[in-house]
Amino acid sequence: MFKASDVKELRDKTGAGMLDCKKALEACNGNMSEAVDWLREKGISKAAKKESRIAAEGLCKVEVKDNKAVILEVNSETDFVAKNEEFTKFVDYLAEIIVDNSLKTHEEVLAFSDNGDTIEDKIVSLTAKIGEKISFRRHEFVEKKDSEVFGSYLHMGGKIGALVVLSDTTEEVAKDVAMHVAAMAPVCATREQVPSEMVDHESKVIKEQVMNEGKPADIAEKMVTGRLNKFYKEICLEEQAFIKDSNINVGTYVKNNNGSIVSMIRYAVGEGIEKKEENFADEVMSQINSTNSVK
Repeated sequence: MFKASDVKELRDKTGAGMLDCKKALEACNGNMSEAVDWLREKGISKAAKKESRIAAEGLCKVEVKDNKAVILEVNSETDFVAKNEEFTKFVDYLAEIIVDNSLKTHEEVLAFSDNGDTIEDKIVSLTAKIGEKISFRRHEFVEKKDSEVFGSYLHMGGKIGALVVLSDTTEEVAKDVAMHVAAMAPVCATREQVPSEMVDHESKVIKEQVMNEGKPADIAEKMVTGRLNKFYKEICLEEQAFIKDSNINVGTYVKNNNGSIVSMIRYAVGEGIEKKEENFADEVMSQINSTNSVK
């Protein structure tokens, strides 16, 4: 029904003990996402937010020119290549091409021709030259009004990138908000932007948590609202405690500087991408066993 590696993966995602992870997978017939919720509902999960693993390498880049900006992610197989000068120059070049030509979709970027070669051709050539797969994963092209300002921030040498748009305030305030976005990883700018399915899912988990605490269903329903408000404060930029002054939230900080939040984007290199984990000892033993079987 499930393997030992599944138990390890669930432990990595939740921080729960091995035995609890095994029980969760048994209770959920091996379904990983249901097992994560099962542990949360039982109050066992220690890291409920760790639902996607950062596995791929590469760089994020933010490029801003006048009223146009782009945030993008380009991946490599190893961190060594991500620091390669040719790789970093290509990331810079790609960001400039996108902004200068207002390329909005992934397909437009790959098909764009520069000096006779498309961007896709250039990626193939770079892959052949470096000897490692290079992948242009994603980007978002953003345009602002004259009354708005961009704020951007790159963290950990480009492992995390943030781009925000604020209205009627200063670039300094926008940069502060971008730094906050990079550090605190909000999901949405406001609670109105949180997808309804995410709210419904969280409501269900919270209700199960409360009922498992021994509260009757009618009381549990009332407590969901209070805990949902806490959920919003964790994931909504506007409601998060401001990283530079925890006495106020980000929305208040921006409002105190005569502005309002228009949009936010945050990229973390490799988020949501699974990468095969190599076990050197297992690989060596496999080769030894293979050699012995031939003899």
